[in-house]
Amino acid sequence: MLDRLAGNEALKADLSAALAAGRLAHALLLVGEPGCGAGFAARCLAADYLYPAGGPHAEAVLREEDAECISLRGEGASGQIPVAKIRAARENIQHSALSADAAGRVLFIYGAQNLNGSSANAMLKILEEPPEGVLFLLTATSAATVLPTIRSRCALHTVSPVSRLCCAAALCAAQKNLPPAQAEDLAFLYEGHIGSALAAVADEETKTALHTAQSLCQAAEKGDTFQALSLLAGAEKDRAAARALLRQASYLASGALRRPGFGGLSAPRAARLLNAAEDAARALKGNGNLKLLLTVFGAAVTA
Repeated sequence: MLDRLAGNEALKADLSAALAAGRLAHALLLVGEPGCGAGFAARCLAADYLYPAGGPHAEAVLREEDAECISLRGEGASGQIPVAKIRAARENIQHSALSADAAGRVLFIYGAQNLNGSSANAMLKILEEPPEGVLFLLTATSAATVLPTIRSRCALHTVSPVSRLCCAAALCAAQKNLPPAQAEDLAFLYEGHIGSALAAVADEETKTALHTAQSLCQAAEKGDTFQALSLLAGAEKDRAAARALLRQASYLASGALRRPGFGGLSAPRAARLLNAAEDAARALKGNGNLKLLLTVFGAAVTA
């Protein structure tokens, strides 16, 4: 399944060789910027580890539906991984029987930077005394954001964004009806981050956020404050929607700075939009008043 990971040829060669030689580390940390595919890479590796011959079970791993895989992610407003989840996972892997079809079991920790002190200590106990046959696959946006006690016990690998050409080809392969020109624009917009580009055509929430952000860019370029505030009103009671909208607006503004006119934005307006989106995102992260920060944002981008 590793061959399904776009680009990253050296990484795929290293992991495939380690698997074939039986020298894969029991714990790996896959580091990559959001949207570059670290989570997908982890699932591909897990599928090859559990089911070397491939087949339906391996496909289920990629869909996060296989019984031999346990997945943990951050929860709630803090996004942290609670210690109770780590302890429950530890009990699961230590006291449940393996399937006869699988070569082992895999514990995924998506976003290992979200392990707090307590959950990291609980995780550390598993890593130091790993049950036989269990592979630990952790992902993070940066190695520096992972607690040193966890990072030092993992083999570190980097998942990189791919070229725009490779990204566009992967998009067309995944979405057969996607026009090549649109795939190329998305590859440019997300700078080779395939996960982000795929979400823009396959995930409804991301598609909605991108569409709204595109309309917002048009309002910003025209200096139409009323239209901008009308568009932002839809996210006034939904922090997740507001966060997604600000993220897509930042992508579009960045794209217009690299290619003036992209998304209908001039470079000066794109710079203003990018700065305002970053300010709003910081305020949102700080639990600022949602309606107020979006109003300030809308006024700033159209001024």
